[in-house]
Amino acid sequence: MAVLKGQTGRKFTNWAKTYSCEPELYFEPTTTEEIRQILDEARRLVKHVKVCGFGHSPSDIACTSDYMISMANYKQVLEVDQKNCTVTVQSGILLTDLNEVLPKHNIALSNLGAVSELSVAGVISTGTHGTGKNFGIFATHVLELTMMTASGEVLRLSRQENEDLFLAAVVSLGSLGIILTVKIQCEPAFNLHNVQFSCSLGKVLSNLDDHLDNNEHFKFFWYPYTDGVVAIQQNRTTKPVQTSSSWVWDYFVGYYMLEFLLWLSTFCSAILPYINKFYYKYIYAAPVEEVNRSDKVFNFECLFKQYVTEWSVPRNKTANVLLSLQEWVKSHPEHKVHFPVEVRFVRSDDIYLSPCYQQDNCYINIISYRPYGKDTPKDAWWDAYESIMLKFGGKPHWAKAHKVTPEQFQKLYPKFSEFCAIREQLDPQGMFLNPYLERHILGKTPQTEFAVDSRL
Repeated sequence: MAVLKGQTGRKFTNWAKTYSCEPELYFEPTTTEEIRQILDEARRLVKHVKVCGFGHSPSDIACTSDYMISMANYKQVLEVDQKNCTVTVQSGILLTDLNEVLPKHNIALSNLGAVSELSVAGVISTGTHGTGKNFGIFATHVLELTMMTASGEVLRLSRQENEDLFLAAVVSLGSLGIILTVKIQCEPAFNLHNVQFSCSLGKVLSNLDDHLDNNEHFKFFWYPYTDGVVAIQQNRTTKPVQTSSSWVWDYFVGYYMLEFLLWLSTFCSAILPYINKFYYKYIYAAPVEEVNRSDKVFNFECLFKQYVTEWSVPRNKTANVLLSLQEWVKSHPEHKVHFPVEVRFVRSDDIYLSPCYQQDNCYINIISYRPYGKDTPKDAWWDAYESIMLKFGGKPHWAKAHKVTPEQFQKLYPKFSEFCAIREQLDPQGMFLNPYLERHILGKTPQTEFAVDSRL
């Protein structure tokens, strides 16, 4: 049997171009046996191994200087069960590809986040989510998975088989092993009725429970330097597809002109509040109503390269956090911030490293664009945001860059110690560790840094 050869000289860079690394060897396996061969070689030579998907995570969670495995060619759809609305796939398949396969069988994923250029393994391993009071993170839709451990053993995990390992593995940051296959619970294909309207931040907060109770999927965007939000309601419908778009407003003004204006603001930050106010009033506050296939409504344009961070807090702290953020912006005019602040809602679960473990959560996301690749000052805003989130019991999204230590995670996650014990059991030599995991799981100071921007 031919042995899979790794490539030298390959550079991995995440989507936002904020982190990159040059692994010693880069592999693109197509079979389970080839993955086992890579682990055998890594074990023999005492090398670390990290798996990468599409690279959308805005952190160094996938970076390594040893062996990197891209699962881009490990992407087959293994089984579609239309009767029970399930699909079993190899872990490297992108959601964007799965979204095109499932409609042919008249089924669909029940919930999605903003983008689908993500691998299935990456989505579940980092606790990625959409929005909806009665919808959990994506990993809650996983029925079963198979995972190869550092020893080359393949484990089958589900709530019926190895439940403790399953609840640790579905959100495991790539630290327990390599996820090979995933069985996902879907539902009959559906269209979504998307209604977008503007109102004040105070009004949406005072009516938040009604919005969440009366809509399957609800989220909103707050625009700093205004009191305005854009609220979005999404509900299943039998209505036919009905959409409208304008290249001038959606792309020329909403993309190209915005990037140019944000680039200008890097030379004169005083114009940034006026940019926020203009785009809220004249572009985003206009009412919108459309019907489209579910994934096309869940996903939206994330614009250009950016720094982004996102934390979750108990849902009943939503107003406390947003009003604190608003007050900070008002009281610190010397520090300018970008729009929008995205607010979403996720149901509790029992997954060990899920930010929603035994807790209904609100996720709040802030952003700092990099127009034409140019960085903008953000450290003061980032630090204030993290401080406010920690004050109200917040937890960072695992895929995002953050400064939280294992000691803090110990207090935030009741099952953190159990997860660490399982990691030590499955990977005693630390094959799947990298600097991100050393910092946030083991509490070590890594010798290698991968940030493109040294200020991170």
